[in-house]
Amino acid sequence: MSGEGKSIGALTGDLFANIAQQRAATPPRTLILKEAATAIEDTRPKGKDVSYIHSILCQIGLPRAKVDGDTFERMSMGCALEVRAGKIWNGRELVQQIVPYGPLPRLIMAYISTYALRHNTTAIPFGDSNNDALRLLGIEKAGTTFRMFRTQLSALSSCTMTLGFNVGDTAHTFHGQPVEHFEAWLANATDQRSLWPSAIHLSQRYYETLIDHAVPHDLRALSSLKGSALAMDIYLFLAARLYRVKQGGKVIYWHQLRDQFGQEYNDPKNFKLRFKKALALALIAYPAAKVAVVPGGLKLSASPPAVDPRDSAAVLRAIKTR
Repeated sequence: MSGEGKSIGALTGDLFANIAQQRAATPPRTLILKEAATAIEDTRPKGKDVSYIHSILCQIGLPRAKVDGDTFERMSMGCALEVRAGKIWNGRELVQQIVPYGPLPRLIMAYISTYALRHNTTAIPFGDSNNDALRLLGIEKAGTTFRMFRTQLSALSSCTMTLGFNVGDTAHTFHGQPVEHFEAWLANATDQRSLWPSAIHLSQRYYETLIDHAVPHDLRALSSLKGSALAMDIYLFLAARLYRVKQGGKVIYWHQLRDQFGQEYNDPKNFKLRFKKALALALIAYPAAKVAVVPGGLKLSASPPAVDPRDSAAVLRAIKTR
């Protein structure tokens, strides 16, 4: 349709109307991701945008979907993770919790790990409303996501983990609870703080391994991917791996990727399809990543780190000199 005869004002109005229609037709999560990617390209992560998570969770992720039973196990590339559901005292009885799963435990682990490292403490306060945590993680304080956040926080705080990983020619095994003490206000029909944690305390042993094995990443990127736990896992894997890739690159074959990311998928073709879709999302959130799908698998090439090493190392140096 020609624009002949239309005023500049009318043409401008049509342009903005078309943009509005395109935005309305774009899924909200995609818009959030694209806006985050633009911000990441324009500004390197600084301050509160620099977040940390244990390296083992960059190699082997927590469950992505609800687990049948009370135990989850995943092994891949010299690492292993077993998660066992625990119980929480509600003031009257010990209540069985679920195995933590999905995007929220990943965000929670990033938040509590970052707080612990930045403040050199094993005690992470949540307070009456925990507005800081919710704001940083991009979670609205209402609705289904908020209720799921509380459920997953309780599950994560009560679970027991066994972590196995190799460092050089030494095999390490960690048995225990990342969170050793969970405080929460007792449920009260007239109290808006019902079932809301007041503080969690990391175990000293887990905290010490975190100091030695913390992986910095951009919290804006991780939060923008919270619609897909698989995309979050791929992003964290790339954040931990790409800056260490040597000249010439590294190919990771599909059977290796399936061992690491796709143990839940019985059909290899289904895994490839889902992985490629999640990879596309992760690469939007990590625009500097040099990754290509090649015959047989995925080629990783040396890429700028997700976080400037000078910004991330300062936090860890400060801890180790205290």
